[in-house]
Amino acid sequence: MLPSGHRRVLALVLAGGRGERLQPLTQYRSKPAVPFGGRYRIIDFVLSNLVNSGITAIYILTQYKAQSLISHVQRAWWFVGGIQDSFATIVPAQMQLGTTWYRGTADAIYQNLNLIEQYGADAVAVFGADHIYKMNIRQMVDFHFERNADATVACMPLPVEQSAELGIVEEGEEGRIRGFVEKPSPEAAPRIAGRPGQVLASMGNYIFDTDTLVDVLVEDAGTAGDHDFGRSILPAMARERRVFAYDFHSNRLPVHHGYGHERPYWRDVGTIPAYFAANMDLRSVTPELNLFNWSWPIMSANFNQPPAKFVFDEDQRRGVALQSLISGGCIIAGGRVKDSVLGHNVVVDERAEVDDCIVMDNVVIGRGARLYRAIVDKNAHIAPGATVGVDPDADLARGYHRDSSGITVVPKAPETPESRVRYR
Repeated sequence: MLPSGHRRVLALVLAGGRGERLQPLTQYRSKPAVPFGGRYRIIDFVLSNLVNSGITAIYILTQYKAQSLISHVQRAWWFVGGIQDSFATIVPAQMQLGTTWYRGTADAIYQNLNLIEQYGADAVAVFGADHIYKMNIRQMVDFHFERNADATVACMPLPVEQSAELGIVEEGEEGRIRGFVEKPSPEAAPRIAGRPGQVLASMGNYIFDTDTLVDVLVEDAGTAGDHDFGRSILPAMARERRVFAYDFHSNRLPVHHGYGHERPYWRDVGTIPAYFAANMDLRSVTPELNLFNWSWPIMSANFNQPPAKFVFDEDQRRGVALQSLISGGCIIAGGRVKDSVLGHNVVVDERAEVDDCIVMDNVVIGRGARLYRAIVDKNAHIAPGATVGVDPDADLARGYHRDSSGITVVPKAPETPESRVRYR
């Protein structure tokens, strides 16, 4: 058996998600292109995991509203190329095998079988770009080859109440999957043995034997169905082939100081409340998602920006940020920021207050404005004295989105010279 580092692994990243439950953040961009944590995009997490794991042959399959994602990948991930078998290449939907768009996740891979056949990989990693997580994928690849598996599914235990949102695995002896059900009701979902309140959920990340993957995709393409890994491919493979569950919680990451390990992290950010909560978790003194582990960095685009600047108002005791993440180019000009995440080039003018908010790039918050439990998308300009998240009726009258959980979303504004006004 070849050592892990000598196995050729090709990664296909599914990055065409509509992200309908994240509206209006996905009004002009796909879900993987949504900003996160001040300076990242959601797709940066899967790409960082692959590159950190030594898997650098990467095709990124796009479909819906892909321009923002394409621009970001070109700006942020150019460095992956340059040596043999090392690339991060965007692959738009090309209809090579017909006149239809991708009909499901399996069909997206099927329509790009030529990429798999040309590369000649020992295994194919099919990973989604929709989640925030840190994972050493090489450990999952090793597990896959040690089991001589046809397919390996990354899994983790979750409360049974969440079963209707995910694929649920029925696990047999030695981790072999004997059943796979896509989004069953809590009543119908198979439980983990001895843990009646929990199910074993698929994370939507898979490793396939290359020849097996080609065979099952060709067979699936010739039959009617959903052409989806969770709904058709994996249920059939679990009955007929060697499919194993990889325990995500067994995954370990190296830490910066060279000893010990960091536990893996995974969050579904498919709804406004979940997206908001995952960002807000970063404010904690010891957040579950560690962005400061230099041995496993989360990489993204770098911009030529000045450092963040804080202009302190002695009279008002303002010009501060408390328990917050502040990105490069921000100017806190006599305002106050607390428990918030600010993207690049945000201006918070004097006496403005920002509490429990996510503020994206190039936003200007005017003098005396008040923001509470809000997400402000890129380029928005909050007028002096205005409020966001304080008065629901006023928010709706301004055309803002008000989530049922009480979070207000200010939509993205066009990038015009006016949207780039800076504090002077």
